[in-house]
Parts: sequence; C-alpha cells; structure tokens
Amino acid sequence: MYFEDYVPGARVEHPATITVDQSAVIEFAEQFDPQYFHVDPEAAADGPFDGLIASGWHTAGLMMRLYADQYLSKHASLGGPGVDELRWLAPVRPGDVLRLRTEVLEARPSKSKPDRGLVRTRAELLNQDDALVFSCIVLNFLQLKSFSPQ
Repeated sequence: MYFEDYVPGARVEHPATITVDQSAVIEFAEQFDPQYFHVDPEAAADGPFDGLIASGWHTAGLMMRLYADQYLSKHASLGGPGVDELRWLAPVRPGDVLRLRTEVLEARPSKSKPDRGLVRTRAELLNQDDALVFSCIVLNFLQLKSFSPQ
C-alpha cells in the first residue's frame, strides 16, 4: 500500500488479535510505570480498578504493534510527526484479547515534499467484549506510488 491507497472514510476491523499477558503487564510497568495497580496484583485487588491493569503506555504499545502489523504500509511508511487525542477509555486487564479498528480521517499530499503525503488515522482498540478501551489519531507520512522504486 502507498499513500494513494489510504482513502478518507475507509474503516477496517482488523482480524488479528493480541492477548494481554500478566507477566508482560508487570514487566513493562516495573520498567516504565511502576504504580501499584500495574505491578502488584494483591495490592491492585484493593485498588481503584479492582485488580491489576496494564499501563496506558503499554496499551499504546500494543496498539502500535497491531497498527504496524495490520495497517501501516511496510513499503511506503516514512515515519510520522505525532499522535493526537490519545485516550485510555477503559482498563485493560491481563487476559484481555485486543483487536484494532482503523478509520482514515484525512489523506493529503505534502506541499513541501512531493514524494509523500500525510495520512491521519483514528486507531482504536476493542477488547473481547467489543468494549472500546483505547483510541488515538495517528499521523503518518507515506510515499506516493509514483515515487516508489520499481
């Protein structure tokens, strides 16, 4: 896929899933977000979420894994300038099975670099109960087909 293949309004429910692993939740949180409700199952049981939950940053990483594997072009991706409207909408727990839903919000050619365009995509994670647990708007630069090596 190239820039031209990302059509505004296109919405996809991606089929692959990722299962949240308790040891990965704890390992990530111990290194990057060591709050008790991410690292200590016993203390978390009495906490505000009634159990252990994944760090929001871990959840964002899980989204990125699915996004890179299922949505982002492996041939035309040129990085991106950022992410907007990052939201953690519901706790993500060990054992949850997450899947990705994407919607192209905007695709516009670059004015300064004619070999690429900017795509704005809403990326959402849903759990096994179809509850929306995470959303953000990702900005990606993608190469135009006419500039791809043949």
